[in-house]
Amino acid sequence: MLETNLSPRDLLRFAKEVEKVVGRVPGVRFGPRTVDLDIIMYDDQILDSRAPESQLNLDNLIGELVIPHPRLCEREFVLRPLNDMIPDFVHPVCNKTLCALLHELVSKRIEDDSPMFKVIPFPKYPADGTEVDIMQAPPTAKYWTVSSTDLTKHRRRLKTYLMATLNVTPDSFSDGSRNNTLPAAIAYTTIAVTSGADIIDIGGHSTRPQADFVSTEEEIRRVVPVIQAIRTHADDTVRQALVSVDTFRWEVAEQAVRAGANCINDVHAFTGPAYPPDAASAAHLVKMRRVARDLGVPVVLMHSRGDAGANKNYDDGLVSAIRTELGRKVDAVVRGPGGVRRWLVIVDPGIGFSKPVEGQLALMRDLEKVTAADEAGNALVGYPMLVGASKKSVLGVVLERPDEEGTYKGRKTNAQERGWATAAAVACAVQQGARVVRVHDCCGDERRGRCRSLRSGTDNG
Repeated sequence: MLETNLSPRDLLRFAKEVEKVVGRVPGVRFGPRTVDLDIIMYDDQILDSRAPESQLNLDNLIGELVIPHPRLCEREFVLRPLNDMIPDFVHPVCNKTLCALLHELVSKRIEDDSPMFKVIPFPKYPADGTEVDIMQAPPTAKYWTVSSTDLTKHRRRLKTYLMATLNVTPDSFSDGSRNNTLPAAIAYTTIAVTSGADIIDIGGHSTRPQADFVSTEEEIRRVVPVIQAIRTHADDTVRQALVSVDTFRWEVAEQAVRAGANCINDVHAFTGPAYPPDAASAAHLVKMRRVARDLGVPVVLMHSRGDAGANKNYDDGLVSAIRTELGRKVDAVVRGPGGVRRWLVIVDPGIGFSKPVEGQLALMRDLEKVTAADEAGNALVGYPMLVGASKKSVLGVVLERPDEEGTYKGRKTNAQERGWATAAAVACAVQQGARVVRVHDCCGDERRGRCRSLRSGTDNG
């Protein structure tokens, strides 16, 4: 989608010039091509540049302009992104919403038709010693396949990606001082990657309640050397692993990506730690958005309300609040000039951040509602979801409670004793459609095959 003051015909001429610059050459009609730019719609205008006697069929469109695009209603690959962005827009000829048109098309699909998926491309950094031109897309290191918004309610089995958590901090709730030296961090990365982790999430600033303040410079000093060591590792598997930087600071994000990170994971969804959001939050979002947009990296945007241990009142229900509050931030990140590409956004409901215990348990039972479509409208529809419940204190509260039969008396646990509880939470998240799960401990060799089976939605018995 774009905003322009060009007329439809002038816009078409401009689009054709862009095709020439990119490298499109004449080829077979409807065949593969380097690039194909079309005007799908122009507001609600109806336009056909052909003579009236030539408008009876679609055999004479070369060099002409017809708006809306005459084949729009039969092309799923066009309707799907439009449905993600403007589902309620009414097609000026068909007098149906784009959502309704997509539903009609998908409902006609036969069982053997190949489903259409979204992909999340992760750019390759560092840029081989050359400066990245913000007008060019960086080369792709790897990509993830995620499901498209499914209007038929049919569950498609797709791999759930595994994000391994590497805290290079002295005070993180789970593994403080465990991996905050370079040899320990690289050892953890090696084990995680060989155990099946799809991405390593590196954080240099603890987000636990009342965590010590860490300066921007110190956070950079903790994170960047680890990323550089991964990118220069002798083992190809380690060196080519995807890396995410867990930070809410734009300076850290930018330096981490330029050093070799492929993704930004922000617990404050680009607005910084202030709650409620204020003018400084808006300015912070602009800076984070610029870094993400210029470098072309995927972003994980999480729901939170400032300090993780505060602001736990939800008058309208937790799921509703997450959809409203995180949805508002996601819209600010994606929409308008300079927005982050929609296909690069992953959302996180924020287990363990500013949420009451019972509310979090209900949230884990209702995770699929976070990104579900309904009549009330939901700004998070269509976004892949990441869930990070690993070793969180809410699991410790559950383990402290006795069961109803009295066979389990309940006991206090530290973070390292919540492995089985984490596994249950992960299974719950996968069952409800989470495309990414964030964990501290990856599967060991003896369980790797079974974990991969669970993550791909298959069952080997």
